[in-house]
Amino acid sequence: MSKRLLFIVGALVALFVVACTPEPEIIEVTSVVTEVQEVIVTEVVTQIEQGEEVQVEVTKVIEVQVTPTAEPAPQGGTVINSTFSDISTLNPILGSDSTSSNVYAKMFLALLTIDPFTGANAPQIADSWDVSEDGLTYTFNLRDDISWSDGTPLTANDVIFTWDAINTDEVESPRRSNFSTVESWTAVDDYTIEVQLKSLDCTTVANLGTSVLPAHVYDNDPLNIVDSPENTAPTVVSGPFAFGEHQPDSFVSLVPNETYYLGAPNVDGWTVRQFADQSAEIAAVLAGEIDYTGIGAQFVSTIEGAIAAGDPFSTFKFFDDGYTYVGFNLANPENPQNGWDDLDGDGLYTDGEPALPQDPHPVLSDKSVRQAIAMSINYTDIINKVAFGQGGPMNANVVPAVGWAYNTDLTPYTQDLEGAAALLDEAGWVDDDGDGVRSKDGVDLAFTLTTNAGNEIRENIAVLMEETLEGNGFAVELDIIDFGTVVEKLLGQTYDAVIIGWTGVGADPDDRWAFSYQNDEVGAGFNFVSFYNEEFEANVNDGVAVAGCAEAERAPYYMRNQEIFHDEAIYAVFYVPLATVVFHDRLQGTDPGPWTVTWNMQDWYLTE
Repeated sequence: MSKRLLFIVGALVALFVVACTPEPEIIEVTSVVTEVQEVIVTEVVTQIEQGEEVQVEVTKVIEVQVTPTAEPAPQGGTVINSTFSDISTLNPILGSDSTSSNVYAKMFLALLTIDPFTGANAPQIADSWDVSEDGLTYTFNLRDDISWSDGTPLTANDVIFTWDAINTDEVESPRRSNFSTVESWTAVDDYTIEVQLKSLDCTTVANLGTSVLPAHVYDNDPLNIVDSPENTAPTVVSGPFAFGEHQPDSFVSLVPNETYYLGAPNVDGWTVRQFADQSAEIAAVLAGEIDYTGIGAQFVSTIEGAIAAGDPFSTFKFFDDGYTYVGFNLANPENPQNGWDDLDGDGLYTDGEPALPQDPHPVLSDKSVRQAIAMSINYTDIINKVAFGQGGPMNANVVPAVGWAYNTDLTPYTQDLEGAAALLDEAGWVDDDGDGVRSKDGVDLAFTLTTNAGNEIRENIAVLMEETLEGNGFAVELDIIDFGTVVEKLLGQTYDAVIIGWTGVGADPDDRWAFSYQNDEVGAGFNFVSFYNEEFEANVNDGVAVAGCAEAERAPYYMRNQEIFHDEAIYAVFYVPLATVVFHDRLQGTDPGPWTVTWNMQDWYLTE
């Protein structure tokens, strides 16, 4: 509806002598203006004529520019998304899979969220936060205008209850490790929380930014979370959507939360449909049954072809926070060991326990061998042919999306077969007996390359690596097995080399979880390559202990660690995936960012 603007203009009778002139008459003129409109205005001005003051009418044309009131977004309809697996829970402190989090994130607000365009920590329930000068005390200031869907105010008590529940043994929350550096948390008042740290850690803010549960629903007792029906069918929420229905292995549907503090969503519902495989999903997309979804690299050309032919789709692309790589076991797979000296004999890492030298891998512990493998890989073919062009080069262990910490001075490995051969010769790996396989000190240059069956991209990379390396004196045996067995070998550290990937590594470059010796734990740790470098270890710890946590002060630690990582060739990183999200044109109001696509979901609407 156009905005009405009232103009007051004077239209007066001409006056000849001030002393005998009546008061001017004011006439109101109402005009409806949309964008720019010319308006004729008549006003009375005073002039000197023949030595006397007289008032005369003057007419002039002026332009008025206004911003029309936006048409309201269409209401109704259901947004359809897709997935390949069912939810495991709808309780945000219990879930760890992406399908579940995709759903419960729409129902439960978090203390903090992330900026969709930068990945930085951003306010949500917490409107702001302050940090003490020593970096050990965080004060979170909560919004006072958020309520649960049943009308109960969302307060600091809900946040404290959630954190207590996460740290309750019986609840078994995978978020518990987020609190490893936290000493205490206290509600100062209804909308203020104070957190004390054991030691300075710049990942604290992100770690504490968890989704929040309604304490009153559980009678303020974390034990009531265990086996609660709220875990699969929540009745009270704080986000833009509320639970609707769950049909196992079929769909999950959500309905609008009419009390959402930013206003109820424009749509009547949000449904996540489950498909058996990517082929079935892409068929549904092309049939117009899906409003938005992420698509596999092999289907991007199909969608782009459909768009070129005039089909009603658009795409959003961004480099993901993950990467595909080949990792090398630096330790002997016949003798897996934890990466620390277990001085107290409890089988767990304890602060202060030093790194333990590993029994080295007979081949891959040699840095020259790892570098030669990295130099033998045809990264261009892998990106363009195997990954369908949907990827980009990556230097080391920090994803390019974390721009402030990404070392642009490093040059990614490129294929150099002659250089790789020279490096192996120099390191003493030579083919003395003419059998085509290099050896050193009686040990053949041989290893097993493992990856998971069914992942065509990884399988094809393995075949390419085998062919290339065997042409340069390696003996490579492929081990293509089911994913569960791959994970068992990785965590058990009983493999040689593995083609695998990380996804969702996040917007902070801290990667102690993958490369610190305390996470070199047989059967559980993600440092399954058994990497230890004293300078690298110091940097990953110092990088999170910068007072004030300014990016400019943290960056040098991560820049240097990328140099070490690149030189040590712990992994050979093939590429960072170029993710693609496809939208049907009937879905409007979207504003996707590389860190989150649905951040403004309450503003989305359907035009049909």
